[in-house]
Amino acid sequence: MTVNRLRPRRSCLAVPGSNPRFLEKAQGLPADQVFLDLEDACAPLAKPEARHTIVKFLNEGDWTGKTRVVRVNDWTTEWTYRDVVTVVEGAGQNLDCIMLPKVQNAEQIVALDLLLTQIEKTMGFEVGKIGIEAQIENAQGLNNVNAIAQASPRVETIIFGPADFMASINMKSLVVGEQPPGYPADAYHYILMKILMAARANNLQAIDGPYLQIRNIDGYREVAQRAAALGFDGKWVLHPGQVEASNEIFSPSQEDYDHAELILDAYDYYTSEAGGKKGSAMLGDEMIDEASRKMALVISGKGRAAGMQRTSKFEIPEA
Repeated sequence: MTVNRLRPRRSCLAVPGSNPRFLEKAQGLPADQVFLDLEDACAPLAKPEARHTIVKFLNEGDWTGKTRVVRVNDWTTEWTYRDVVTVVEGAGQNLDCIMLPKVQNAEQIVALDLLLTQIEKTMGFEVGKIGIEAQIENAQGLNNVNAIAQASPRVETIIFGPADFMASINMKSLVVGEQPPGYPADAYHYILMKILMAARANNLQAIDGPYLQIRNIDGYREVAQRAAALGFDGKWVLHPGQVEASNEIFSPSQEDYDHAELILDAYDYYTSEAGGKKGSAMLGDEMIDEASRKMALVISGKGRAAGMQRTSKFEIPEA
């Protein structure tokens, strides 16, 4: 079975599964992904009812163009298995992924994979269609991130969960995602790069977590631009005001997108019989080769996923 595990995720909108008004509003927002939350956004007493609310909205709502995800509770709680069974049995055909928080080892991913497989077989769903998003939120999870990324072919993304992670390592800051006082460099660089390397080594996406000062769009942009510069595919949004910023930051500029498409067209031509079967060639003042093609594929892929349209065209040079 072929499943697109590299879905657009520039903006990943968190929506409390217990709030019908927010679930209704989320359908009309331009976020690439919406995850309906049964974990931190739901009070313990609200979780059982929220499961059924999520099933209703997945089945009856209009989520066209969005990746549909449910974040269940982590395996150390008493809620996880019932979250998965209720949601997947009730709305598995209208669900793209299950997000598992606080992942600490590969075995937790394997356990979720096995449970999903049993439900899919029992319900007659396509086995393997539902993906897994693994959220890294403590030191043990980060140490095991490579094994976590390889634990199941269902895994699609590795997500950084900054709030719990900061608490787990006793970081001296109460502002999630901001630099702790007294440290002159980027305190998150190692964490983000380790997650990114594990993701890329296994052809997965890397997603940055939330920025909790939801009205500080400038602060959100600064943190998001750091992750985007490293190569992350997207970031969580907690408020509609963050969606536009995230979509912009994790999309290539029009100029870069056009240039990438030109490189791909030019390389295809110059390596062809008609173009002289060249391994390298000039595109304007720039020499392009196989390495240029690989870099251009990254930018063009992001642009295409974002629905961008090119504004330039490669012209075959006159003989």
